[in-house]
Amino acid sequence: MTPLPKLSAPAQRALASVGIQSIEDIAKFTREEILSLHGVGKTTIIPLDEALGLAQLSYKS
Repeated sequence: MTPLPKLSAPAQRALASVGIQSIEDIAKFTREEILSLHGVGKTTIIPLDEALGLAQLSYKS
């Protein structure tokens, strides 16, 4: 289980609200689904994109 990168408190709450606790959990969602969460925006998605790449994962198609 790969931990999430450091994110703002609203982003952390938004991800937790849909059960996301790790980078592997992010890969179960599309990029659009993640961006649609209240509290997740451009500032949050960049580190998530990078973390997925480092873990050799991608968003759900």
